[in-house]
Amino acid sequence: MDPTAQLYLDLMKKVLANTIYEDAPVPASWAPAHEYDELNRRLGVDWPSVAHTMIGIRRLENVEHCVKTALADGVPGDFIETGVWRGGTCIFMRAVLKAHGVTDRRVWVADSFEGMPAADASTHAGDRELASDRYNDFMATDLPTVRRNFERYDLLDDQVQFLPGWFRDTLPTAPVDRLAVLRLDSDLYESTMDTLVHLYPKLSPGGFVIVDDYHIPVCAEAVHDWRAKFGVTDPIQDIDGLGVFWRREA
Repeated sequence: MDPTAQLYLDLMKKVLANTIYEDAPVPASWAPAHEYDELNRRLGVDWPSVAHTMIGIRRLENVEHCVKTALADGVPGDFIETGVWRGGTCIFMRAVLKAHGVTDRRVWVADSFEGMPAADASTHAGDRELASDRYNDFMATDLPTVRRNFERYDLLDDQVQFLPGWFRDTLPTAPVDRLAVLRLDSDLYESTMDTLVHLYPKLSPGGFVIVDDYHIPVCAEAVHDWRAKFGVTDPIQDIDGLGVFWRREA
């Protein structure tokens, strides 16, 4: 790869995670710090107040590896993330395509753009217990804001497509033909299951599944329930102690 193009991608990772200006995190129960911590940001365990992604440098590097490998090996299909927050990871996917001069693939940006769904009596018990919607004041990022974030990097074009709405409503009929990388940042059992059920069949052999929230018990439960039901045995690989990925063999 052209060293200048790689320099661009390395800078994009730093800017998207904001390791340059080191914005203070929003304190959370699992990361109560009020000040920027380099290790926390690298591992993606804090909630940045300004940065456009919260997945950290290590998981951005994993996205880069999966996208580049899919391109190098000619794995057909587009790239998607389900659950995008401020859009940073999808912005990075689009940047990788830009750096490689790829013009015939798209990045799909799937999110409610309203935060997490409220649980009710029909919701999976683990999702009810997690009650992620209580964080919606911070987690919910509307579609115009995400579009503006793409524009800030000069990466909003017809190779970026948005799928707004709850996954149970949008993914069954999503106009996605083939996927080379499927990245889930869905948190919950039901949203993880919806994503795998409706999108995995579109993943090309040799394509990658990335599960950002595997460390959340209900997310891991959904992954293993789905794999058992559909007989998926491709080895799961750890990324950073939080997220995992695997490559589809067939």
